[in-house]
Amino acid sequence: MKIRFYCVLLILCVCPFISFAQEQKMSENEIVIFKQKVKEVSKKIKTLSTDFVQYKHLDFLSKDIESSGKMVFVAPSLLQWQYKKPYNYSIIFKSGKILINDEGKKSAVDVGSSKTFGKINKLIAGSVSGDMFDDKEFSISYFKNKTNTITRFIPKDANLKKYIKQIELTFDKDDATVIQVKLLESSEDFTRIVLKNKVLNAKIDETIFNN
Repeated sequence: MKIRFYCVLLILCVCPFISFAQEQKMSENEIVIFKQKVKEVSKKIKTLSTDFVQYKHLDFLSKDIESSGKMVFVAPSLLQWQYKKPYNYSIIFKSGKILINDEGKKSAVDVGSSKTFGKINKLIAGSVSGDMFDDKEFSISYFKNKTNTITRFIPKDANLKKYIKQIELTFDKDDATVIQVKLLESSEDFTRIVLKNKVLNAKIDETIFNN
């Protein structure tokens, strides 16, 4: 169970390929406007639920490993990732703890006991709420193409770099919400999570955050 937990936790930091052939760096003015738009949108998000499909790419495999499930977020920091296929596995971020349910086997990790987990938790919640751009612990670069804005986060902390080489968030230009997360673990291996069927500000039964 521990192996699966650490793999999923890395994946969450916490989406088909988007072609970056026409990708361009954003100007300073464009970055300011983009960040402001994301923050304005995030302030209006009280709840968010979305389906996701996850693709795990390993260089030695000819085909990506695919899994899927549902993510639910309640502002400011309640977050659940529920994997439904090919296995039942959930991770809940709540009150400074990570609650894990591995097909009925339950456990908890105190985020406060690990600075690295704390940083990962902050970034995961920030990727949903839009509150991550002023994090001094990452070098951030901004790019655009015809339909999306792409932000790339490179950790400055040596311990975090052991787990994460780079995090890439793709935002829809129209609604300024995250539609894809891509985690680079090495030069060849990566995980990408595609978010789809998003529902904003619907009523959420918060008992789902009880492990």
